[in-house]
Amino acid sequence: MYDLMLQGAAHVFQPWTLFAIFCGVTGGLVIGSIPGLTSTMAIALMVPLTYAMEIEFAIPLLMGVYCGAISGGLVGAILLNIPGTPASAGTCLDGYPMAAKGQATRALGLAVYSSMIGGVLSGLALVLIAPTLAKVALSFGPWEYFALVVFTFTCISAMSSKGRAVKAFMAAFIGLALALVGLDEASGQTRLTFGFTAFESGFYELPALIGLYAIPQLLADTDDIGRSATMIKINYKLREFMGTFREVMSRKRDLGRSTFLGIVIGILPGVGPGLSNIVAYSQAKRASSQPEKFGTGELPESVMSPEAANNASMGGALIPMLTLGIPGDASTLMMLGAFMLHGIDPGPLLFRDHGDIVWVVFIAFFVAFAFCTLVYHFFIPLTVKAISVPRQYVIPVLLILCTVGCYALNNRMFDVYCFLGFGLLGYFLHIARVPVLPVILGLILGPMAEEQLSLALAFGQGSVLPFVTRPISGTILLISILSLVLPPILGRRRRRKAVEPA
Repeated sequence: MYDLMLQGAAHVFQPWTLFAIFCGVTGGLVIGSIPGLTSTMAIALMVPLTYAMEIEFAIPLLMGVYCGAISGGLVGAILLNIPGTPASAGTCLDGYPMAAKGQATRALGLAVYSSMIGGVLSGLALVLIAPTLAKVALSFGPWEYFALVVFTFTCISAMSSKGRAVKAFMAAFIGLALALVGLDEASGQTRLTFGFTAFESGFYELPALIGLYAIPQLLADTDDIGRSATMIKINYKLREFMGTFREVMSRKRDLGRSTFLGIVIGILPGVGPGLSNIVAYSQAKRASSQPEKFGTGELPESVMSPEAANNASMGGALIPMLTLGIPGDASTLMMLGAFMLHGIDPGPLLFRDHGDIVWVVFIAFFVAFAFCTLVYHFFIPLTVKAISVPRQYVIPVLLILCTVGCYALNNRMFDVYCFLGFGLLGYFLHIARVPVLPVILGLILGPMAEEQLSLALAFGQGSVLPFVTRPISGTILLISILSLVLPPILGRRRRRKAVEPA
């Protein structure tokens, strides 16, 4: 273990690698601070550019972008009342009112320091939990892996907003159907190609990922062209900013609770930092002795809690991605695509066969947060200026970068057509209020589910009983069923209590 850790450190602590992390963090903070440009888009822009890089250099760069973009959303939330990323939605509720009272530097300091502490603690959880979970996963058979895929999709539907669970399942089936296009590895026959030879190799994951996320977002951003948002002016003082660290450390209970929630929610497949941000805010309000002051910008924990949680969910989301090959959120879905682009499949064998790469991820995660803290201390005015860049200049540049990146993956126009086609699909799904993440999960996890189901049926001689008789797979499937059944029952009971007279 120590040898692998030293190898990972040797890869990360190279001058050019450190510079790449710093650039990734800075770029991620800028993109994350601009409303509408999410962390998923930031990573999507960078993944194709890492194709020609060594993985020991590419992964630290992407970790910098990942950490910077999630954290950067707090700037827009506090100064514009528009979250830079969905992960900072809860930060608007008290961050902007606090800044409107002339305490913008204080609000930024509380958010930044709680973000960094939550992120570092989630990194420790990542280092402690991931290797243990990987060892357990080595004993998994095809039954357990198929059950995990089922659990992933039920998690998404259970966490969907009211009335969208059915749409989430529909989206998942669309993704699974798209995953079937191409060559059937079991029989060697082509399927669903409709006579087009270009379809025989199937759809490449990264053009689909970038298209489904980038084009709908860029089209939505065009509606904001010409609109001016009211931005609070900030008289930034470094000493005042650093003084908030003591205030953050005086709220250890709120930090601990929010960080724990962020890690746990981050581990759930397909959920991510957006939910943890809101849940941590609501739990902080419930635990507060002054809940009536939430929303007024007076209490520090009302800004700290959502930011500690959304950064803590990053380490949590990396745990299932590294150990099981199942992404925790949309951003780690892009990270999964980056690993696959370099010929490495995340999962329990990653820890056995590429232990040094695992430690590259671990160490780069901590280094990225260190650079985040540094950049926030000295480059906040630069980040603030990035918010005011007109959208009509940003959108064409991003579209060109996405197109060039998709073409550069395999040097073929078919990937560009896939990028545009999946982009239109994502736009129509956005109009229909159908979640996009299940489509991507279906496309990426579909081949894995098909392979594991075939192996399970072959080993079981066609019997499905081992899925329920084997302890681990049976337990996972039971949890999957409960995650679907319990929320409606509990919601109905809660509504019934609400209408009953006191």
